[in-house]
Amino acid sequence: MIARRALTIGLTALAALLAACGSTSRPKPAPLEPLQAKIGGRQVWRQNIGEPVAGLSVAVLGDRFLVASARGHLLSLDIGTGEVRSRLELGLPLSAGVGSDGRHAAVVTQDNELVVTDSARIVWRTRLNSRVVTAPLVAGERVFVQAIDRSLWAFDAFDGRLLWSTPRSGEALSLQQPGVLLAYRNTLLAGVGSRLTALDPLTGALRGQMTLAAPRGTNEVERLADLVAPPARQGETVCVRAFQSAVGCVNAERTAVQWTRPQSGAQGVAMDPEFVFGADASDRITAWRRSSGDVAWTNDRLRHRGLSAPLAVGSTVVFGDAEGWLHMMSRDRGETLLRLPTDGSAIVAPLVRSGLTVLAVTRSGNAFAFRPE
Repeated sequence: MIARRALTIGLTALAALLAACGSTSRPKPAPLEPLQAKIGGRQVWRQNIGEPVAGLSVAVLGDRFLVASARGHLLSLDIGTGEVRSRLELGLPLSAGVGSDGRHAAVVTQDNELVVTDSARIVWRTRLNSRVVTAPLVAGERVFVQAIDRSLWAFDAFDGRLLWSTPRSGEALSLQQPGVLLAYRNTLLAGVGSRLTALDPLTGALRGQMTLAAPRGTNEVERLADLVAPPARQGETVCVRAFQSAVGCVNAERTAVQWTRPQSGAQGVAMDPEFVFGADASDRITAWRRSSGDVAWTNDRLRHRGLSAPLAVGSTVVFGDAEGWLHMMSRDRGETLLRLPTDGSAIVAPLVRSGLTVLAVTRSGNAFAFRPE
């Protein structure tokens, strides 16, 4: 059955539209201030992965990073050395990054085909009836897929049988940007519009809904409030951003909203045991107290630098920018502690880490591993 597809809008087009409604010139990036490094850190390796998928998701699997290129190369990289441990040539251009449980890996092609691999070989594939830009979630011997229209499918990871599906969200517009899809114990959490929905992963039955934003505006574009990746999770707490609307946290065990705070912005969030971190549409960085949502600190010294979603690493929070810099800040005060370069092109994937090793992927198709010291 072919579902009625939602009208989608890409971030580039949306940003241009919003800018046209305001200023006719793009704000200049804040110049980088001279910095005396206050902590040590270094690049430990660099590896070319080919043209990255827009909104690329990187899977962390034990001692490996698993990444996919836009041209359909699936690479397993040694976390310690960057050495290519395995390479699978799918021969198909991809629209979404990779998800994996360590055995099965799943990607989606630009022709809307879900491809699942096992031990560096394709084991099954199936055609979907909607475009996908969110990396599939592989968990509990199932492959979960979220479409741009926020419909969901669940497949058996071993033979590709369709186990259940949900209809499209019904929203008039949806973002062509990776959405929220993650597991919490025996519950599947998925972003549908401005709501985080809790589903039974076995049947797709709804267990609860948590609304993170009340969309406002004079037209459908301004009222867009889809939840965007990456989300952040620690224990029962899951924190997410609603596009251009709010940042908030929920208790996944009780399916209850803990707090929300209004903030524009298009990138996901990060958190540690005390704080939640995010940057708004002008790249002003805010840290909220995880327990209450109260503002702990702000930093506006990186405004208009095209910041990535943040990553919490030990006593620091890390942002990438559109010129390929990594900015490492103190988690408790927002002071810049260290700045490290990549190749001068934008950081295009959410930063990920294994232990203290941070992986950054650039628009030029290079993966850089850094380690603060």
